Amino acid sequence: MTMKRNISLYEAVGEAEGIRTIVELFYPKVQVHPLIGPLFPEDINPVIDKQYMFLSQCLGGPILLSDEHGHPMMRARHMPFPITRRHAEAWLSCMRSALEEAGHTPELRDLLIERLSGPAYHFVNTSEEET
Repeated sequence: MTMKRNISLYEAVGEAEGIRTIVELFYPKVQVHPLIGPLFPEDINPVIDKQYMFLSQCLGGPILLSDEHGHPMMRARHMPFPITRRHAEAWLSCMRSALEEAGHTPELRDLLIERLSGPAYHFVNTSEEET
């Protein structure tokens, strides 16, 4: 009898190459999204690099973001931007679409969205009434 070992989400998406694919599919969707696109800079490349490092670390891979930038302090880094629940949901929707386009199974997409929902909603810092 063979036993399949548990693998990390990082391994399940294809490690570094898989993360890079997700990020490269994700940001064009973000940039054209009417709600969240305007929150991002025109030169998206530094954001792409940080997202690659964040996702690698968040999904159980190398701790690239912390190694390069110290403690991520993600909520503090997002505080200058008004982020509502609708923004978080739009971000997650773009991510779900990128995961689907990357060819990940519905089960894996659901696990990834569940994992990323915590950080996405943690960044909410503005009520809908304030926007």
